[in-house]
Amino acid sequence: MADITDRQMSIKPGPRDIWLNESAPKGHGRFMARIRPNGERLFYYRYTDSTGARIRLPIGSYDRDGTSGLTLKSARLRARELTELYLSGVTDLREHIEAEEAARKAARAAEIARLESEKAAFEADLARQAARKTVNDLFDHWTRVDLINRKDGGAEVRRMFRKDVLPLIGHLAVEDVRKGHITEVTDKLLARGVNRMAKLIFSLIRQMFRFAVDRDLIENDPTASIRKAKIGGKDVERDRVLSEDEIRALAKQVPAAGLLATSQAAIWIALSTCCRIGELLASRWEHIDLDKRTWRIPPENSKNKKAHVIALSDFTLGQFQLLREVTGTSPWCYPNTDGTASVCSKTVTKQIGDRQRKPGQRIMSNRSAMAHALLLPAGKWTPHDLRRTGATLMTVMGVLPEVAERCLNHTEENKVKRIYQRHSYAAEMADAWQRLGAYLERITQEENSNVVTLKHA
Repeated sequence: MADITDRQMSIKPGPRDIWLNESAPKGHGRFMARIRPNGERLFYYRYTDSTGARIRLPIGSYDRDGTSGLTLKSARLRARELTELYLSGVTDLREHIEAEEAARKAARAAEIARLESEKAAFEADLARQAARKTVNDLFDHWTRVDLINRKDGGAEVRRMFRKDVLPLIGHLAVEDVRKGHITEVTDKLLARGVNRMAKLIFSLIRQMFRFAVDRDLIENDPTASIRKAKIGGKDVERDRVLSEDEIRALAKQVPAAGLLATSQAAIWIALSTCCRIGELLASRWEHIDLDKRTWRIPPENSKNKKAHVIALSDFTLGQFQLLREVTGTSPWCYPNTDGTASVCSKTVTKQIGDRQRKPGQRIMSNRSAMAHALLLPAGKWTPHDLRRTGATLMTVMGVLPEVAERCLNHTEENKVKRIYQRHSYAAEMADAWQRLGAYLERITQEENSNVVTLKHA
């Protein structure tokens, strides 16, 4: 008998089983194939067991390509392996094969268990790593939950953190942050000479880590043992008020300081209305009625969330009229570069600060070349100092302190007065602003007529 061929394995089934056999030496098992009437094609190994019984041991089904069964070649190799076992003395091949199969199943089960254990360990490690939120992750969480409720949606805090905090500690796991990491941030700010900024950023960092403690992201706040008073020294309440001579000096210095026309107007509007600079920069032309000479600061732009109406003096009206010419058709009094919103609330403060560098102080490449253009004899001044100066001038001119407080849009601290004193003081406030405007008109025009002649950007 010759070897079985693929051609034989492909013959048409008959009404009965068709058996194909390969020759084998005496005492060896025999490789066989079976073609059933239903078309099924199977391989067997026939041998004689220890009792003398002939056993047909199934090897597998036939598939010429080997995709869903055994090829003829692989089935024949399996038969030869069984022959070697049979000749070695294993007379009960079925039992041997069953034991082998059980061993393979046990090995597969052990391998699956090992892989599942490794997968579980890997997933647990991923979970631990995910649980180790970084400071960047914590900051994003904090901004989504807490900062979004701020007037600017947290934009200014995000700017400060991305500039001075996250580059230093953003990559650290929250639970790994220590006191030294926090002081590294504040020390860099103190080295730049921005002590108040260092205190502010420290307070914000403390808020963020207390947020993390409240949500069980960490057990201890790394800022808890740091005293705020130790960062940049003791807080000193600013009391800077510009003198009349300094206001006269500004009338000369502002036009030559290289400021944008809009920024020049902001200085004089802030001084003559006692407004907050952020309220001015966020204003829209719909809030200003040049005919009725009023500027309404809506609650969303006001620090105390209360609307405030300012009566425009002749001096202030002139500034707004010239500002209108500069801004053209924009709905914003101070539009940003692409005209989609107002400028950043720090814009004018930065421009003024850049022009008050001390002699000998290093000037950064991105700062104004007019580094000393707005220096005044009594020291550095800010837009907020203009607000304080305007209120002080009002009281000097005989305006009642209570009226000056109303012009500042301060909330009455006395609860009883706040509830029962409902007089608006609108007429008294309008008079106060008019007095202040007339005073500024006089001293600036005496010194320099250019104070209301704005240079187009």
